Amino acid sequence: MDLSGHLLPTPLQELLDDRLVKAGIQVFVKRDDLVHPEVSGNKWRKLKYVLREVEERGLSKVLTFGGAYSNHLYAVAAAGSAMGLETIGIVRGEQPVEESATLQFCRHKGMQLDFVSREQYKQRQAPDYLVSLSEEFDNPYMIPEGGTTALALPGVREMVAEVAAQLGKSPDCFCVAAGTGGTAAGILSSGANVLAFAVLKGGRFLRDDIAALTSGLSNKGSLKLQTDYHFGGYAKWNAELLTFIDDFKIRFGIQLEQVYTGKMFFGLFDLVQKGYFPRGSVIVAVHTGGLQGLLRR
Repeated sequence: MDLSGHLLPTPLQELLDDRLVKAGIQVFVKRDDLVHPEVSGNKWRKLKYVLREVEERGLSKVLTFGGAYSNHLYAVAAAGSAMGLETIGIVRGEQPVEESATLQFCRHKGMQLDFVSREQYKQRQAPDYLVSLSEEFDNPYMIPEGGTTALALPGVREMVAEVAAQLGKSPDCFCVAAGTGGTAAGILSSGANVLAFAVLKGGRFLRDDIAALTSGLSNKGSLKLQTDYHFGGYAKWNAELLTFIDDFKIRFGIQLEQVYTGKMFFGLFDLVQKGYFPRGSVIVAVHTGGLQGLLRR
C-alpha cells in the first residue's frame, strides 16, 4: 500500500499536565491520527500488509464489514479508491433514511454498501455465510471487521519500533482503545505491554480474541484490559465524556472523538488520579485516529 500524503514516523507528543506531575508519571501521545488524512491511525497500520497482499495477488475487489460509523469502512473505501480497487461494505443494520457522514463518504469513494440485519451481521465470521458472500459478490478478497487479521500485526509493530526510536527506550506500557483487539494484539506481538480500554459494553471477550491473534508467539508483552470506560456501549457517550474531549483539546491541542480515543484518554486520566500507575512510569497512549467520526456540535 503506497498512498500519497502519508506521514511516517508520526510525531510523539508529551502531555504536560499538573495531574501527571503530581502522579510522577510521563504520558506521550503517538500521533497516528496524523499518518494520513483519510486512511487514519491504526487503520493505516492494520491495512498496510493486507492491501499489499491484495496487490501482490493481482486482485481488484475487496469486501469488508462495519457499522454506520465505522472507521474501518471509511479507511478501506479511501484506500480502495486511491489504489483503483472495487470495494464492498457489508453494513450492520437496516439502511437509515439519512446515512451517516461516514457512509456518505464511503459512497463518494465508490464503495458499494450492502445493508444486512443485525442478526445476519452476527454471522460475519461464519464460513457458510462467507462462502455465500463470495458467491454473491464474485469472489472478492475479504477483510474481517476492523481489519483485524494476522496481517495487521506487523504494521502495528512498526509503530512500536517508531516509538522506541523516538523515546530512546521502550515505554512501560502502551494505552490503546480496543474495538476488535487488532491494535492491542500487534503491540503485544512486539513484546511491549498493553493497557487496552474496551470501547464497547461486554468487552471482556476481547481478552480471548487478542489471545487468539497472538497465540504461538513466545515473546509477547502482558495485557491488561479495562472494561469500565465504554460509556454505555459502542458509539455511545454522555455529556461528561464530551466535556472531557473539549477540555483535552484546550489543554493539549489534540482533538479526540467520542467513539474510541475520547474513552481511552478519559479512562487513562481517571486511572492516573486513582493512583493506578506506579511513580516513574512512562506511558505511550496511541491516538488511533478516527476523527471522521467526531460528533459535530
